[in-house]
Amino acid sequence: MRRTWVVLFLLLVLPARAAAQPVRSAIFFYPWYSNPAHDGAWAHWQQGEHTPPFDIASVFFPARGPYSSSDLGVLRAQMRDIRAARVDEVVSSWWGWGSPEDARLPAVRQVARRAGLEVAVQLEPYDGRTIESIGADLRHLREVGIRDVYVYRAADFTADEWASLNLHLMGLRAFAQTGLVGFAAKAGFAGVYTYDIVTYGGEKLDRICGEAHAVGLLCAPSVGPGYDAEAATGDPHVKPRDGGATYDSMWHAALLADPDLVTITSYNEWSEGTQIEPAAVRSDYESYNGAYGLRGRGAQRAYILETARWTSALR
Repeated sequence: MRRTWVVLFLLLVLPARAAAQPVRSAIFFYPWYSNPAHDGAWAHWQQGEHTPPFDIASVFFPARGPYSSSDLGVLRAQMRDIRAARVDEVVSSWWGWGSPEDARLPAVRQVARRAGLEVAVQLEPYDGRTIESIGADLRHLREVGIRDVYVYRAADFTADEWASLNLHLMGLRAFAQTGLVGFAAKAGFAGVYTYDIVTYGGEKLDRICGEAHAVGLLCAPSVGPGYDAEAATGDPHVKPRDGGATYDSMWHAALLADPDLVTITSYNEWSEGTQIEPAAVRSDYESYNGAYGLRGRGAQRAYILETARWTSALR
């Protein structure tokens, strides 16, 4: 019944431009987790003075436990999830040359492509990031076969600094994470995305995409199931999931904004509680129980299934 309702919604309200050309989807992915068994130490699971494996830096607990992103078995299962969600592109978090995320990018690309997925990167605000280092980063990423780059916190640099790179001549599509469309246009980006589902709620997406299209930019608004980073960072701002209603409302808003691409925050950012990766039911942790009427083991994949419903309707 839900799948039928979603399809009917899209047929009735999705603008003619998007209906004429299927809207693609991309999901933000984090290959930054480590554990002693695979890597000799913990990374990310221990944020906020937590002590894994049973006490982790998340209000949720992954169904796969506190895994390592270097575990190829885990990586294959994750890409199967993303493929099952019918997402087109994996956007792998990237923290500069020589970072753990850089070292793991070849495996992410190989496993993702075997699953029939495209791979992009999100260029993060690593220590020492400059406009010159970003220019070198983009050339390197293009050389290894990356064609879409999402630049997080693009406004760390001025539009004139970005313009000095001549992004449109670099052989890739660069998206700026910003709601300042005029800045992105002047800087030479191909498009904008929002990522932050708290700052950029559904009520802002139509305006941002309208402004982007008016100046010839692509618009890739971000949708997500909720946000809760209290366990990892103590951030008091929470966007509750409301049994899946938050996720669906953001999808509604993104599609009404006439997007060129829908981006999903996120597959597995456990510390911020934005993940759709399967979560276990454990005492002292939140779970997906109740999402879309599912409970127990059946609820673990609730957001994978719901994502598949929306992305299938896009086609």
